[in-house]
Order: sequence, then structure tokens, then C-alpha cells
Amino acid sequence: MNTSEFLKQINQYYPLSEETINALLNICTEDKYSKNDLLLESGSMARYYYFLKSGLVGYYTVDEKGESIYKIFFEENSFIASTAAIIKNQPSDFNIIALEDCSVIKYPVKAYRELLEQYHDLALFHMYYLEKNWVVKKEPLEVSLKYETAKQRYLLLLENLSLYNRLKQNQIASYLGITPTQLSRIKKDLS
Repeated sequence: MNTSEFLKQINQYYPLSEETINALLNICTEDKYSKNDLLLESGSMARYYYFLKSGLVGYYTVDEKGESIYKIFFEENSFIASTAAIIKNQPSDFNIIALEDCSVIKYPVKAYRELLEQYHDLALFHMYYLEKNWVVKKEPLEVSLKYETAKQRYLLLLENLSLYNRLKQNQIASYLGITPTQLSRIKKDLS
């Protein structure tokens, strides 16, 4: 199992000691998911944290009409989990789906949380990761949903062209909180 990128990403947040690295890698396994496979199904307990080595993953829920509502997409070198479900120790409200064939490093929630208590440097990595990605990075997205038009949000998504080109139009519309027809109008306006 090649873990170099996994460790590189962790060390960007906080450097781990050799002892911590060995303990963490001891609970990790590698897994592959085919396109449309669920890593986690809504209503299930979140049993793993994931590091996405390759592929694209979507994080979504389903509304009362049965429509998928995408919250976020994860590209390579991302850490993925149903964080709220893990913290609350409750079944997830979200599905995590492979939008492309994926390769992941996964590690069990229970064993990882035990390591967080045992290794201070791992706990600091986890804290800094959550602060940056679930507070600092997420705040502008929450504000944009309240104050920006769908067209402005679309233009922001377009700035990440590598992600944009990997998504289907219905996924983009769902992420923006609009219908595919509204997305078509926005694209036509911008042409």
C-alpha cells in the first residue's frame, strides 16, 4: 500500500512522529470502489474515515421528492468522512458515493479515535484539519448560499475547472441548489 501522499497530506496540517505514523498505518487498509458504489449509505453508521487516493467522490442527501442534493465533492488527496455522524455517534444523513472508480485508504472510526486520544500529534492534525476544512473553508460557501445568485455560485465552481469537467450537469445543478433547466439558462446567458 503506497501511503506517501496520505502522509504528505497529513503532515501539511501537523507533522506526525514515526511512532504515530506506524500506529496510524497499522489500522489502515486500501480499498477500491467502482463508479456508483456507496462508501457510506444514508441511515448507516459511519464506520470509516477515508483518504481518496484516486477518483472522485460525492457527498449527498436525498430530499422528499427523491432528488439528490450534493453538499460537496471530493477529489484526489482528500480526507472524507460523515463527520457529523461520527461526532454524534448516529447514523449518517448523507450518502458518500464514488462518482468515478476510486482507490482509498480507509481506517476504522473506533480505532482512529482511540489513536487520537493516545497520540497528541495525531489529535493536533485532526483538529487543524477540521478547523481549516470544516470551518474556514466552509464559511464562504455558507455565506454564498445566502447572498450570491446561482450564476455567481456557478462561476465560482467554474474556477475549479478540473472538478467541473468531471461532474454531470445534474450534479452541478444539485450542488448549486437549482434545477438542470435553470443551469442550462445560466450557461446560455454566459455564452
